[in-house]
Amino acid sequence: MRRILACLTALALALPTLGISTLGISTLGFPAGARAQGAQPPHAWLFGTWTGGLFPVSSTMTAEACFGQPVVVFTRDVVLRATLTEPTYTQRVIETARTDPGVTNFRFVPGAPGGGKAAGLMGITGPAAPVGFGCEASNVLHVQRRGENEIAFPGCAEFSYPLVRCGGR
Repeated sequence: MRRILACLTALALALPTLGISTLGISTLGFPAGARAQGAQPPHAWLFGTWTGGLFPVSSTMTAEACFGQPVVVFTRDVVLRATLTEPTYTQRVIETARTDPGVTNFRFVPGAPGGGKAAGLMGITGPAAPVGFGCEASNVLHVQRRGENEIAFPGCAEFSYPLVRCGGR
């Protein structure tokens, strides 16, 4: 049992050096202080609020307007996204994040948190489909860096326009 724990610990410590975040993986019983202090996940450059994607961003949008209703919010452990049909943000828990030059790929924990029911045709309710980003799968997101404060979600039909960092103009 100790040998298995030692192997898992070595693997967990090696993953961040390969550019893979272990956000969805337990710290294997180690206290938070046992990890490297100040270590940032590979997607740290995305942290913050972004607008656009669902619509073109106005060149006259103020920082206040952007922060007042961002479309996507990236944090260490989750990605929040607005939808056109719901008043609340959909939260997707990050399972892994991998950054290569110019692109970051996310894989989310399967299924949207909260489950719930979705109203269908003629008010018939059924299980809600997991909300994704319109990419090839609901548990995947590809983020392409277009500039210091501009990103895009290539191949994601629901986000056909670029996104701009709030307050980053």
